[in-house]
Amino acid sequence: MRRLRISAISYLNTAPLMWDFEHGEAGRDFDISYTLPSGCARSLAEGTTDIGIIPAAAYAQTPGLLVLPEVAIASRRDVRSILLVSKVAVEKIRSVALDTSSMTSVALTKILFEKWMGGGRTFTPMAPDVDRMLAVHDAGLLIGDPALKIDRKRYHTLDLAEEWIRHTGKPFVFAFWAVRGDALREAAPSLDLPAVFQNSRDHGLEPSSLNQIAREWAPRLDVSETDVRSYLTQNIHYQLDAGCLEGLQLFYRYAAEIGALPAAPELRFVDMRKEVAL
Repeated sequence: MRRLRISAISYLNTAPLMWDFEHGEAGRDFDISYTLPSGCARSLAEGTTDIGIIPAAAYAQTPGLLVLPEVAIASRRDVRSILLVSKVAVEKIRSVALDTSSMTSVALTKILFEKWMGGGRTFTPMAPDVDRMLAVHDAGLLIGDPALKIDRKRYHTLDLAEEWIRHTGKPFVFAFWAVRGDALREAAPSLDLPAVFQNSRDHGLEPSSLNQIAREWAPRLDVSETDVRSYLTQNIHYQLDAGCLEGLQLFYRYAAEIGALPAAPELRFVDMRKEVAL
């Protein structure tokens, strides 16, 4: 038996998920590191970490993963932190710079253009710097904290979760916890992984926890504490519920149809007694 290694994301929207690991006793049982969403996926694929909050797209690209049930970073309305930022109206966009931090938002951008906004655009990976993106492209995809900092009065902006929901009627799942199947055999038998991560989420969403998160993150992002709380409680949905699973399956189907992702395997969930397939 050994301590499992967790790769987490250093964005505001993961702060409630990490509550017990940073403020409670859960952290004693794990080794924790922080990176970007794409980094979580890469470390799981390489076997240098055991559990990661992975972009949804990574599940279609990394064999041998199991999903920790009931916890997600999703949205049932505008999400505010996944934006297409443009210097021209959407219908005039011909070239798009894609934030290299996230595979899921990149795939979502391609789906929206191909299925509903007209194909034929060119896409170029770039670091998330809006000025550099728009210096050479019509639009740029920004995710996470950089998107939250955008002055939306200066640009044409499109909230990608809002667009997905408008066209499909389904929530959008950006990320969820996944674990390498091999790592489960090395975990302590007494460790109930689904409960550990669900409890951390629940404790992180308690009012006192949200107030503390808002106090810590508002100055980092140069936004108000009220904005932080509203983002975490209204824009982000932390349940991997039936509606989110339907939206996730539809995302995988569309992404495979347009060639943005390989066909995703069936979703397999962690059950400390057995694996469950959806």
